[in-house]
Amino acid sequence: MARRAKSNNMLEKLRDQHAQDTVNDRMETGSFPTVRKKPRRNDNRGGLRSRLLSSVLVTLMCALLGFAYMTQINNSKSTYETLDETELVRLLNESNTQITNLEQRKSQLTEQLNSLKSAADEQEQARKIAKQNEDTSGLISGRLPAKGSGITVRVSRGSTKVDASIMFNLIEELRNAGAEVIAINDVRVVASTYIQDADEGLIADGTTIKPTYVVKAIGNPQELSNAVDIAGGVGAQLQVKYGASVDVQSSDNIVIDEVHVATPNTYAKTAE
Repeated sequence: MARRAKSNNMLEKLRDQHAQDTVNDRMETGSFPTVRKKPRRNDNRGGLRSRLLSSVLVTLMCALLGFAYMTQINNSKSTYETLDETELVRLLNESNTQITNLEQRKSQLTEQLNSLKSAADEQEQARKIAKQNEDTSGLISGRLPAKGSGITVRVSRGSTKVDASIMFNLIEELRNAGAEVIAINDVRVVASTYIQDADEGLIADGTTIKPTYVVKAIGNPQELSNAVDIAGGVGAQLQVKYGASVDVQSSDNIVIDEVHVATPNTYAKTAE
């Protein structure tokens, strides 16, 4: 009996030891028990509050922007709708005054423009007249070259020397027939032109010219031709008296580019 009791005691100790070993086998180390951390509480209350606050702020900002936009639109549409009758009358009077001032200013500017146009037209007309006078005086004085319809008269050397008097008569007949510009050989004929006899040929304004004499004249070709070819006229005299041949050619493009250099006047001055 004592042995059985002792065996039972031993078995009891073995079971206790086995139970203790089982507990120790669950430990991560053999000496110290594993300290288990307490599970954290899911504290999502702070994050939820932040997200909610952000949403509210965004919504509030959008509402404020919308309100400001609509207020601006309403103000732009109701600029005059919110004014009372007195203010509207004042604005209308100011607008009428501005319109009147602008109309007066427009009238003033129109008058100034018309005056400028008139002055410009007068200046342009004066310029045209001055240019015409300059051209006319330039052609008459021989300062400018000329071109136009007219005739060319060629007088050959005759059996008798062609003298200055007959050539002067030819120039005068052309002038009387309406010649506007005349040249003989290389000499431009002007009011002061003179012709004199020389040992060989003639002298015109100090320049010696020799036959064949070529006289160019700008004017009515028919009248100029008649002045030379008329019976008993200068052309017949050149042929009969001097034995020279006279050839008259009409043209629509007579060019006289010989010019006369005017000499300064010693005594004559412009009268004021």
